[in-house]
Amino acid sequence: MMQFIDLKKQYEHIKDDVLHQINEVLDSGQYILGSKVNELEGVLSKYVGVKHCIGVADGSKALLIALMALDIGPMDEVIVPAFTFFATASMVALLGAKPVFVDIDAKSYNIDSQLLESAITPRTKAIIAVGLFGQCADLDAVNQIAAKYNLPVIEDAAQSFGASLNGQRSGSMTTIACTSFFPSKPLGCYGDGGACFTNDDELANKIRIIRVHGQDSRYHHQILGVNGRLDTLQAGVLLSKMRIFDKEVVSRELIGRRYTELLKGADCVTPSVGAGNTHVYAQYSILVNDRDSFVEKLRAAQIPTAIHYPIPLHLQPALHQYHTGQALPNSERIAKHIVSLPMHPYLDQSTQDHIVHVVKQSL
Repeated sequence: MMQFIDLKKQYEHIKDDVLHQINEVLDSGQYILGSKVNELEGVLSKYVGVKHCIGVADGSKALLIALMALDIGPMDEVIVPAFTFFATASMVALLGAKPVFVDIDAKSYNIDSQLLESAITPRTKAIIAVGLFGQCADLDAVNQIAAKYNLPVIEDAAQSFGASLNGQRSGSMTTIACTSFFPSKPLGCYGDGGACFTNDDELANKIRIIRVHGQDSRYHHQILGVNGRLDTLQAGVLLSKMRIFDKEVVSRELIGRRYTELLKGADCVTPSVGAGNTHVYAQYSILVNDRDSFVEKLRAAQIPTAIHYPIPLHLQPALHQYHTGQALPNSERIAKHIVSLPMHPYLDQSTQDHIVHVVKQSL
C-alpha cells in the first residue's frame, strides 16, 4: 500500500544515527530537559536565525505558552485565520480570550493581510499568522500593520518550518514563532514535540519559566505555567533528523514543483507560491470540483489522500460561538474543495507519475 507520508523510508536513511542518539539519552539517565534538549535548541536557533529557541512538549503547547508569555487572557482578542488547524484558535479560547476570524487569501490559503486592519479593535492583543501547507504568510504586511497598532505577532510555523520569505527563514520574522515536531511535519520527531523562537530575551526567559509550571527556581513558582517540556528522547531524534533536513527541504520543493508541472492543464487548482517565498510542501494540496468522487476514485486505485481541513474554524462546534457572522467565503470554499496528495521527501518519480496519471483520470 502506498504511504501518504513515508516515515519508514526516511528512517532507513538515519536509523543508525537515531539509535545512537537514543542510546546516548538512555545511557545518560537524563530523560526530561537533558543535555540533548539544550543541544537541539542551539542547533535550531542557529538554523532559524534567532537568539532563542525553547523546546516544548508539542506545537499546541508552543502556541499556548507563547500566548501566556504575552499575557493573553479573558476579554482579550487575538486575530487568527479562519482556515487552519484547530489548535491555532483553540489555544486562544482556552485562555479565555476571543479568537477573531479573518478570511484567507484565495491563492496562498494564508491569512489575507488586506483584511487584517479592519479586524483590529481596542481589545486586540495579538495576531497569529499561519504558514499553511508549507509557505510563510505575508509576514511583511502583517508585521507592518501590527507595528502600526503596537501588536505582537505570533507565527504558527508548524507547517512552514524550513521555508523562507525574502531570504529569512520561517520562525525568525515575528515577536514569537511556534512550530510542531509532530511526526508528519517537515521536521518531525517520533512522538510529540514543539518549539518557540524569539529574539526577545525577556520573552524567552518567560517562555522557559512557563514551560515548567511557572517555576523560576526549584519549587518556587513565580507565575502560573504548564507542564510543557520537550522530551529528551525526541530531542535526540530531532538532532539526527536535522543532519538531513536541508537535503529534505530541497527534495520537498523539487517534488512539489514537479507535481505542479505535471498537473498543468488538469481540471484542478494547484498550489500557488508567492513572490519571495520558498515552499516546503508540508502537504501538496489541490482544489477539485467533486471531492468525494475524486477521493473515492483514488482510494480504488490504492492512492491515499487527506483533507486539510474539511471544516473552517468558525464553523467548528467548539468555536462557532466566536463567529460574529462576518462573511468568510474563501475559507468556506477552500474547505469544500481541498484535498492533499501523497507528499514526502522520498517520493520517487515513478510513484509520482502514477499518482498524477490516476489524478488526471479521476478528474
